[in-house]
Amino acid sequence: MATLAVWKFDTSSGAAEAARRLQDLSRHDVVVVHDVATVAWDQAAAKPKTRHLAGATPGALGSSFWGLLFGLIFHIPLLGAAIGAATGAVAGSLTDVGIDDTFVNKVRDQITPGTSALFVLCPDAVMDTIEAEFTVHERAELTYTNLSAEQEAALRWVFTE
Repeated sequence: MATLAVWKFDTSSGAAEAARRLQDLSRHDVVVVHDVATVAWDQAAAKPKTRHLAGATPGALGSSFWGLLFGLIFHIPLLGAAIGAATGAVAGSLTDVGIDDTFVNKVRDQITPGTSALFVLCPDAVMDTIEAEFTVHERAELTYTNLSAEQEAALRWVFTE
C-alpha cells in the first residue's frame, strides 16, 4: 500500500526546504520515497508554480500524473479546452484510484497565495518518520489519502513514464 501525502507549509519556500530534507532522508536510507513534487505560491502570483522533482525511484508516476493532478487541483490549463471537457471523466477515474473530490478540494482550499506544499507518494510505513521530521522543523499541515495495492498498481499502469 502507498500513501499520497500533501504537507502544506505557511510560507512559499517551506515545501522546497522540506523537499531537501526529504531527499537527505532518502539518501541516508531513512525513508523510501516513490515520487515527489512541490507547489510554491508566491503571495503576489495569480497561480502557483509546480515542480516534479527529478531523481525519484524507478516506477515513479512521473510528470504526467503530477501535471494532471495539479491541473485538477489548481485549475491550471494543461491541454486547453480538451482538458476542460474531460475534467469530469478524469476526476472520476482518479476517484477509482483513491484520489477523490474530498481530497482534491481539501488540498485546493489549503494551498493559497503565500503558502507551499510538498506532495509525496510513499509506502505507508514511512509516513510517521516523514511527519516527525517536518513537524520538528516547521509547522506543516498534513492531508493524505491511502491507496490500496490495486489502486497504486492502476496509477502506475497509466502514468509510469
